[in-house]
Amino acid sequence: MTQHWLVARTMVAGVAVAMAGCGGDGGGATGGAEQDGTGQTTGAESTTGGSTTTAGSADEGVDPTTPADSSSSAGNPWDPPTNFDVANLPDAPPLVCGGEGGGGGGGGVDLSYIWIANSAQGTISKINTQTIVEEGRYTARPASGDPSRTSVNLNGDVAVANRNGGVAKFYAREADCQDNNGVPGIQTSSGANDILPWGEDDCLAWFLPLACNSNRPAAWTRGTFNEATCSYEDAKLWTVCDNETLLVDGETGVIEETIVLAGNAFVYGGAADADGNFWGLNTGASSIYRVDANDYSMLTFPLPPSGGYGITVDKEGRPWVCGGGGASRFNLDDSTWTSTGGGGGGIGGCMTDGETTLWHSNPGGTLLGYDIESLELVNSVPLPEYVHGVSVDFEGYVWGVSFAGNNAYRADPESGAVDTYNGLTSAYTYSDMTGTGLFYAGGGGVPPS
Repeated sequence: MTQHWLVARTMVAGVAVAMAGCGGDGGGATGGAEQDGTGQTTGAESTTGGSTTTAGSADEGVDPTTPADSSSSAGNPWDPPTNFDVANLPDAPPLVCGGEGGGGGGGGVDLSYIWIANSAQGTISKINTQTIVEEGRYTARPASGDPSRTSVNLNGDVAVANRNGGVAKFYAREADCQDNNGVPGIQTSSGANDILPWGEDDCLAWFLPLACNSNRPAAWTRGTFNEATCSYEDAKLWTVCDNETLLVDGETGVIEETIVLAGNAFVYGGAADADGNFWGLNTGASSIYRVDANDYSMLTFPLPPSGGYGITVDKEGRPWVCGGGGASRFNLDDSTWTSTGGGGGGIGGCMTDGETTLWHSNPGGTLLGYDIESLELVNSVPLPEYVHGVSVDFEGYVWGVSFAGNNAYRADPESGAVDTYNGLTSAYTYSDMTGTGLFYAGGGGVPPS
């Protein structure tokens, strides 16, 4: 993985290591029910947290989502422990920051995590992408949340959207966590078997309760890099509650703007470009739409004939939709689509590696790598089962999350080796689980309507 490592090492030194080593203390589809995926699997590793090279397949099935409930829609910041009221690609931060702490760049990775929702359990897992060890598991909502999409900001913190309504933000580093639960010191989860009750984990930054039949997308914006603190500030979070696209203050969890979608709305996923504009995939209207980060104006475009399920943004700022082993690129110069591979209403997520390849999974359990310019299939890695979510970590490894299962796979796109973590619980995530999608996303300008 030499090429990936050289590129990713620069990024991690600029983001993760710099944050740890400078700037003060530092610490480091249509309708209501969701119809997805695969069912029985073969060839999965049975040793928890084990590492193995495998291959396999999967059969189709249905996503066992839970019914919506009626939670409060109050928009106040978290008041623990009982009241809970996101141009062109900006330059990466320098390896040496201002401030008291000196510079990073030592090569170690301090914030290398993938955040995966355990939907049926109502929790979210923080897994170290280097060691493949789960370092924390957090309750995502007071009750009956059904968490799904996760988004990681450029400080490493996560926001998780609960299908039944409500978004929670968790800090990645214990040094950032606040003593809010009434017990002296920081109490926080240490792993999969250490789940604190709702409101007792001090690494919960805030919770935004929302009354929704569908609260799926979560997409951070980049924010502004502060060299003095070696961190990103003023990051916002985009989410969607039914037909309302919401812009949320990333520090407080307070809604700043509400943009209403007209007509049939069932927004399945979303991603932000480098300029903070939001791209949403509205399966209810068979369209994608763009919300301008400056004036909140909206542009809407029909999906390609093959449809779409997952969504991401590449280094040129172009949105992609994918599903069933196929992928389609939206061309910003003329608002047309270029498609490749399977399609026809297929499912699954996708992510670019920040360079030349878009990764997606087909129903048979194979990771597919498409060239983002030619759309030719340039790589493939077989996995033991179908994976619903696909993400790329800071070292260029491609991750796949099984559909409503217990497994996450880390694939080396050069050697084809696959490592397995099987300690999840009915996992379901296919958004930007690592933050690399946001880091590499470009800003492509306004497409013609």
